[in-house]
Amino acid sequence: MPASEPTPYAERADPTRLTAWVRGAVQGVGFRWWTRARALELGLRGYAANLADGRVEVVAEGDRASCEALLAALRSPGTPGRVDSVVPRWSDARGNHSGFVER
Repeated sequence: MPASEPTPYAERADPTRLTAWVRGAVQGVGFRWWTRARALELGLRGYAANLADGRVEVVAEGDRASCEALLAALRSPGTPGRVDSVVPRWSDARGNHSGFVER
């Protein structure tokens, strides 16, 4: 692999999976788009999806530090809308995502 390309997350030393449920005024305000942009900047793969109960589910896979950076961004005051709480769950990466999409 050429040195200019980032190392795919499945080949990194500590691939992990972050699933985060974000509660607040986070639907219809560009939150999923904003999350996708942050995740792609961090080299993460996964998705952000609206849930029927008004939350957004974020699933991100990559190295632990990048997932932690995304979690911090989700909790930051700079998000679109209003975030009341973020509940994270950590697990092993499954490697079944390509890119980061809005669902």
